[in-house]
Amino acid sequence: MKHLAPDDTTTVLLIGHGSREDSGNVEIRQFTDQWRQRCPGWRIELCFIEFAAPGLHDGLLAAARGARRVLVLPLILNAAGHVKMEIPEAIEHARAHLPGVEFLYGPHLTACDPILAILQRRLRRAMQALDMPDPTTTGVVLLGRGSSDRGANGDMAKMARWLFEQADHELVDLAFTGIAWPRLERVVQRQALLGMRQVVVLPYYLYTGTLMERIHRQVAHLQQQYPQLRLHCGTHFGFEPEIFGLLEQRVADLLAGVPDSKLPCDGCRFREIAHDAGHGHSHGHAHEHTHTHTHIHAVAA
Repeated sequence: MKHLAPDDTTTVLLIGHGSREDSGNVEIRQFTDQWRQRCPGWRIELCFIEFAAPGLHDGLLAAARGARRVLVLPLILNAAGHVKMEIPEAIEHARAHLPGVEFLYGPHLTACDPILAILQRRLRRAMQALDMPDPTTTGVVLLGRGSSDRGANGDMAKMARWLFEQADHELVDLAFTGIAWPRLERVVQRQALLGMRQVVVLPYYLYTGTLMERIHRQVAHLQQQYPQLRLHCGTHFGFEPEIFGLLEQRVADLLAGVPDSKLPCDGCRFREIAHDAGHGHSHGHAHEHTHTHTHIHAVAA
């Protein structure tokens, strides 16, 4: 079935996280250019939450110029503080300044079958690169950026479980590069103690950056620490075709008015309470600003 496509009064605004390492920002820009080539009739713009220009507020205002509608799509895997609070607050600010423009907020990429398909393909490639492609003696570690938001960590745990259920590996573990535990070193230690002879590390990242560079250094160090193990480290996967497909589905859902296409936190009562209490978002990112909350939806009888 052919997806609905935006008209010339609609702007699609991608929001990337942004990285201190500019190579990561370059990759997001390259991804945006590739998406424009896939969808030549669409107006696709890009902005960043931090570390790169244009910023979130400037990006929203620029996307609205000459448009009647802006479709806001976070190019982010897991929903934590940025997705749940900072982007919706910026959208509210843009709505207040541009009341004649409709802003629609789509969901983040989230745990889903297309992402699982990417991980499965990456795992198959890793196994083919190993000397002994035996899943019963090869542990798997899904390694992502940790969060103080339990929902974001839970999405990663879901992906690790799905990967386990679709593979023959006896161990598919979860590890985080920061904030949350366990860390990669402890998980590799555990898998070695349990008799694994090989370990595949699958980074759960879209684009390169300082954390991806750190991961490759960690794996190289662990290889020296555990010479009896064969370690293989994958890489980020933001250019896989499923990512483009997910975003195109988000656009179609927003245009079709699919009820679930609106992120619950767009208009979330938690944010209203936090705003009234003066708890704004700060860019002192010693760690990610997040929150955990529960939505209670009244259902009409």
